[in-house]
Amino acid sequence: RVPVLTLSFFQHALNSGVRRYHVAPVLCQRAKVAMSHFEPNEYINYEKLEKNINIVRKRLDRPLTLSEKIVYGHLDDPAKQEIERGKTYLRLRPDRVAMQDATAQMAMLQFISSGLPKVAVPSTIHCDHLIEAQLGGEKDLQRAKDINQEVYNFLSTAGAKYGVGFWKPGSGIIHQIILENYSYPGVMLIGTDSHTPNGGGLGGICIGVGGADAVDVMAGIPWELKCPKVIGVKLTGKLSGWTSPKDVILKVAGILTVKGGTGAIIEYHGPGVDSISCTGMATICNMGAEIGATTSIFPYNERMKKYLGKTGRADIAALADEFKQYLVPDSGCQYDQVIEINLSELKPHINGPFTPDLAHPVSDIGAVAEKEGWPLDIRVGLIGSCTNSSYEDMGRSAAVAKQALAHGLKCKSKFTITPGSEQIRATIERDGYAKILREVGGLVLANACGPCIGQWDRKDTKKGEKNTIVTSYNRNFTGRNDANPETHAFVTSPEIVTALSIAGTLKFNPETDYLTGADGKKFKLEAPDADELPKLEFDPGQDTYQYPPKDGSGQHVDVSPTSQRLQLLEPFDKWDGKDLEDMLILIKVKGKCTTDHISAAGPWLKFRGHLDNISNNLLIGAINIENGKANSVRNALTQEFGPVPDTARYYKKMGVKWAVIGDENYGEGSSREHAALEPRHLGGRVIITKSFARIHETNLKKQGLLPLTFADPADYNKIHPVDKLSIVGLKDFAPGKPLKCIIKHPNGSQETIMLNHTFNESQIEWFQAGSALNRMKELQQKSS
Repeated sequence: RVPVLTLSFFQHALNSGVRRYHVAPVLCQRAKVAMSHFEPNEYINYEKLEKNINIVRKRLDRPLTLSEKIVYGHLDDPAKQEIERGKTYLRLRPDRVAMQDATAQMAMLQFISSGLPKVAVPSTIHCDHLIEAQLGGEKDLQRAKDINQEVYNFLSTAGAKYGVGFWKPGSGIIHQIILENYSYPGVMLIGTDSHTPNGGGLGGICIGVGGADAVDVMAGIPWELKCPKVIGVKLTGKLSGWTSPKDVILKVAGILTVKGGTGAIIEYHGPGVDSISCTGMATICNMGAEIGATTSIFPYNERMKKYLGKTGRADIAALADEFKQYLVPDSGCQYDQVIEINLSELKPHINGPFTPDLAHPVSDIGAVAEKEGWPLDIRVGLIGSCTNSSYEDMGRSAAVAKQALAHGLKCKSKFTITPGSEQIRATIERDGYAKILREVGGLVLANACGPCIGQWDRKDTKKGEKNTIVTSYNRNFTGRNDANPETHAFVTSPEIVTALSIAGTLKFNPETDYLTGADGKKFKLEAPDADELPKLEFDPGQDTYQYPPKDGSGQHVDVSPTSQRLQLLEPFDKWDGKDLEDMLILIKVKGKCTTDHISAAGPWLKFRGHLDNISNNLLIGAINIENGKANSVRNALTQEFGPVPDTARYYKKMGVKWAVIGDENYGEGSSREHAALEPRHLGGRVIITKSFARIHETNLKKQGLLPLTFADPADYNKIHPVDKLSIVGLKDFAPGKPLKCIIKHPNGSQETIMLNHTFNESQIEWFQAGSALNRMKELQQKSS
């Protein structure tokens, strides 16, 4: 049965008691301004932020970066908290939680097990991940409602029971909804999606986490985060011409690579910031997830104020003006690293294929593609997604399309448009942008994630067929968009996607090259220009929000024991007090292993609420170093090769513990905690890599696994898939103390290597208890 956690436990765990939903997080005495229109009785608490910042500034006796102000401004105990960038763990009190529907299922299942009657902070669920792109917006949305009725009903009723706002399918993508309604300068928001940093475009610290972290915050427990380093990106000059905000982060990704931001917040500053729109800043922050950053942020300025006013939140902007000194960095603050980009010299970029940090100027991509043998012909261009679906993005794309139409041209490539929200969809329909994009050959999809996360019923190519697509998305890992490992996906700005889709080839550079009109005359596309915000007010479109009732205690939440989509959680087994001896190696992964490789999305999204069913996709995308194949590993007990999940289940059935060996930045990409839940569920105990992505490492700890790293990265080569591993010294497991690993080779020889870890004392207790949730149960029993 699921452990039930009482209120008394949380009071015991916190000593000072649990924070109730209608009290502490956001009470502002100077001027009561609501956090959002949807929570009129929950107020922004800049005075608390100010007080905490001043306490910390006095202690540290130095100027603070903006990131530090907001992070330290949310400390649970600013007077006593040990603070050292990159080393200490901070205990924080975020203002709110947001969850998308694919991760919300597991998060709410875990919250149900807490036994608490209501969430302790304002929280929302957003239905955006389960809508497959197939025929077009309305038809795809209706199909999704039919197919996912059981899951939507669970999320809706769970939200009503526990006080969580519910954004129905068709509302839009979580990050656009947050930007329009919930993010504001100085907020600390955690979301169960890796692109939650999108909210940094409005000056907030918005961090992607796994569901277990969200449960901590919703339960009123201080949330732990390793004190981030701060990388400063100084922007000078001014954006102009074909260069867009997307090019800033594409350039930064090329500089820092997919792991260069790990453990750090990217803080943009400098005079160039003011040339970027608020939604453009959000684009840059959004894709910061692709460099491993904890989050990204911009300082509060007039562009944010303008956006707040246009989205009906002028009162928040007025309050932010009063507290502006706490919403910008201090003069003379120090960054751990500084990158400088002159926006006046920045050229349009396109990154890929197969990784978002392989950066190329658009002017070079045709020649590079020819040299590398990448397909030049563009099969599909796709604009939208949580990264680039603002009114300005759609306007700039429509400006390009309009020029082509004026010369009698349409897209040579297939072309799709994904509005970021119902508000964006309704407004671009009213203002004519959608009409122009349809006329040039575009198909407007539902307000949802769609192809960006693999929800794409693609018909124009066969699996295994080599082809190229260009998108305005954020990720382009192998097979991510369409499950075809031979699809070469490139990410760029929406206007460049539109131009390339009209030309139909990677060899086209809109800054210099000419197109031939229907009349046979050559013409050149002019750099697009569009309003960053509509001249009229935004059209809100259909009302898609469900308020939680004041009292949801009578609401029934149904999880059928025979459901194939939802499954109540059973507690994991606790550590038996012994060393982990003679573990088999399930797979030694070769090269990049993202959370898409570990727990694929696309068609598997429908099982996100059913742990046993979704575990059938465990590591099916990872490449086995033994044979160079995906989803084919040797069963050490039978010597037969078979699928990874089947092999793991066999080991579990036989009572054999197993480990995974990984390469650099293991678990990069999505925040999905299923990539940690699945190996734990199927009997895994240890994941040993050269390095981890931040969110995935935390998720593994939360589920009672041991994420360990080679003290000497070269030791990766000492372990072979046929070896057995023992982790010894676990009785003396302690923060900062490496663990010993004995490698036993089939010929009887042995080698000993050292493995590092980042566990603190409370995280070691998670391991010993079997999971963080189990540890909560133990504390409850001690307090009762």
